[in-house]
Amino acid sequence: MPRSGAVTRNTLRQQIADALRDEVLAGRLPVGRHVAVKEIAEQYGVSATPVREALVDLSAQGLVDMEHHRGFQVHRFTPQDFRGMVAARTLIIDGIFRQIADRVDDSVPEKFLTSLRRRADEARRASLAGDLDILIGYDLRFWRELSWLAANPYISDLLDRLRVQCWVFSVPYLRRETDLQGALWARHRDLADAVAARDVPAAQELVDDYNRHTLELVGRLCGGTAD
Repeated sequence: MPRSGAVTRNTLRQQIADALRDEVLAGRLPVGRHVAVKEIAEQYGVSATPVREALVDLSAQGLVDMEHHRGFQVHRFTPQDFRGMVAARTLIIDGIFRQIADRVDDSVPEKFLTSLRRRADEARRASLAGDLDILIGYDLRFWRELSWLAANPYISDLLDRLRVQCWVFSVPYLRRETDLQGALWARHRDLADAVAARDVPAAQELVDDYNRHTLELVGRLCGGTAD
């Protein structure tokens, strides 16, 4: 029985961490916002313990800061942080592409490609429509699935963490725009097709295009300091 209780608590801890991460990504928990354990516990109708544990997990992911005797605060990333995160995620993605090129077999599993293309198509539609909330969800799923090619959970987790952090930095600036239709990068399907063809140079060129687009767009929105 104690084992079952531990599993339940850990599951609740993860659910709360996921929910709070979504709140940060959506901008409902803005950067610099003080997060009180008691307030969150009351909001979700749970005890303080899983909330505190979830916030500690988010602190380890760089999304919140632990404040001495005050609780937690949503982390404020700087344009310099953003540039560093873009560079770091690019190095990880290049490593994944190299693994694709070094595969002994001749293809990426079709089941994997079908799912990846589905995520890519949904992300593209959301990008073209300027629907930021839907784009973030499908974009993160797309890159999580693509990172599975590395067959290394540490690589997948690190890439996911960096991509979440990039979105956390970008979202407040993007939400200031009244119309994002056509302004967001929308070439996820091209990238999926390059991966399917194991065309590493083409995939790397698309990632470079994505980085240029992102740095230019966010740099413009935050005063020209991100590029």
